[in-house]
Amino acid sequence: MANGPVFLNCLLRPAATRRVTASIGRNAAQKWAAAPRQQPSTAARRPISTSPRRPKQAADEPGFTSIVDNPPELVRTGRRHGPGLIVLAIIPVAAFILGTWQVQRLKWKTELLAKCEDRIVRSPLPLPGRVDPDAIADFDYRRVHAAGRFRHDQEMLVGPRIHDGEQGYMVVTPLERDGDPDAKVLVNRGWISKKLADQRKRHPDALPRDEVRVEGLLRQPWKKNMFTPDNKPQTGEFYFPDVHQMAALTKSQPVWIEATMEPDLMQVLDFEHRGIPIGRPAEVNLRNNHAQYIFTW
Repeated sequence: MANGPVFLNCLLRPAATRRVTASIGRNAAQKWAAAPRQQPSTAARRPISTSPRRPKQAADEPGFTSIVDNPPELVRTGRRHGPGLIVLAIIPVAAFILGTWQVQRLKWKTELLAKCEDRIVRSPLPLPGRVDPDAIADFDYRRVHAAGRFRHDQEMLVGPRIHDGEQGYMVVTPLERDGDPDAKVLVNRGWISKKLADQRKRHPDALPRDEVRVEGLLRQPWKKNMFTPDNKPQTGEFYFPDVHQMAALTKSQPVWIEATMEPDLMQVLDFEHRGIPIGRPAEVNLRNNHAQYIFTW
């Protein structure tokens, strides 16, 4: 028995000790009976919710302000728009205008290329003694031929010009026809190396003295761009072919002919070595980038 030793111990205590213990027990029982009973608490307890806890909202913050109580300023009446908004409005309008203009330019350039290609495949025309400068535009890239003698004493070098990575010049020489000084025209004979700019260094075949027959393309006068320096005819420095300036200097007609030749590699190398001007091939070299510009805008 688990309580056996305890009970036995109580029996072995002296009788006086047992009486004191019994007296203490009776006193404790009387005090417990006389003590007031504490009534159970009737305060309402917080019910336990089984729903998930609500996440924290922005409205729970102490400094939260409702948009209903303080709406934002959406329209600023009575104020002018800033320059940034004006620029953004102009950009699509400008792009549309430029794109439309490039469409018109593309049509114009396509028709011009078709006309030039048609002219260049036709047989060469004899160049008349007197040429109307206003009619040259209608014969741009037209193949022509003329006979006469070169005035090498009035030769003009235009450049520098690059050919196959080498620096050189365009040789422009007046062609005197039928012994008539007023019938002279300007002939762009072609390119020569810078090393042979001096006529004394060239082969005699590069400076023909007899009558020659020139075949080439009738071209409109060149236009100078803003980056090209001005010519200095008094010192023989020509950076671009100003046809009217050259014609006035040599007392020639403002007519520009570009000599042509068949592209043959061996002949080109021979001409370059002897200083004979290398003519251009008979082809249209007008650029047409307007289609790219249309997609850009």
